[in-house]
Amino acid sequence: MAELTYRPWKDADGVALNDMWGDAEHAAAAGRDLFREATDAPFSRTIVAEDQTVPVAAGVVAEASVHPQRLWAYIEVAKDHRNHGVAATLLAMLRQEAAAADTSTNRLRAKVGPGTAGEAFAASAGLGAIQRSRIVRVSPGSLGVGDLAEDESRKVEDLATGSVELTRALWDFYRDVHQWDPPAEIGIGKVNQLFLGHDAGAHGAVVLRAEGSILAFAISYTQPQEDPEAAQPPADVLLGYDTSSPASASGDGVRQLLALLTHQYPVEVEVDDSMEVLCQVLDPLIASGAAEVVSETNIVSE
Repeated sequence: MAELTYRPWKDADGVALNDMWGDAEHAAAAGRDLFREATDAPFSRTIVAEDQTVPVAAGVVAEASVHPQRLWAYIEVAKDHRNHGVAATLLAMLRQEAAAADTSTNRLRAKVGPGTAGEAFAASAGLGAIQRSRIVRVSPGSLGVGDLAEDESRKVEDLATGSVELTRALWDFYRDVHQWDPPAEIGIGKVNQLFLGHDAGAHGAVVLRAEGSILAFAISYTQPQEDPEAAQPPADVLLGYDTSSPASASGDGVRQLLALLTHQYPVEVEVDDSMEVLCQVLDPLIASGAAEVVSETNIVSE
């Protein structure tokens, strides 16, 4: 293999590298979306490795507006250039960029697949797991809705994604379950934009109320099918709950809302291990075969 050269990212690199890499091998490859030309607001640097002018690898380090205590890092190398020190060289260069940046931190975080070469490389570079995240698909009819229909103390209602009440409930939940990587203090309007706005892809929300307050909520990020008779893909749902309510601890509220969501169609839910109540509901379903883990990702950090 000829000696590689390294340079900053160019717009045309995206097409060339995607053709070189092909389809993503793991969900962690969503990190490709971070590749871009250098910026300082927010900070982002992408470095490309070339073999005789042909891009074969790239790495990026980027500031995260929601989680400011660490910088995101992602590296990908073409299969026929792996195990030649390319990733290590890119990581060293990215660390130099991070050290020189005008940011509040130069600590790195990354997403890796369990048992993958990426996880082994991260471990060798001193990055250890700080969280596990799974996408879980729940089959339709896995949970009965009878107890919800008979429980007059709890009410289900649709809520507009622009609702301030819903936005506050989501942000309270998000902050509480992300203490392992504390979120920034951002305004409620920004929270709505990031998680519930048009660009976020939110299409609808339903909440479960207990004594008037939101006990659990579900936000759909899947565009509803226009043809009701067409095959329905699993809905991508953010499922959360009131972490401060003793009523949430048993998981009944989350279970009731999930039963309603999956009455006829499957849903996919992202769950971190820190979302203890959600794990409490989903893990038995996985064990019984009523739900399956679609993908699993470890978040690693220095």
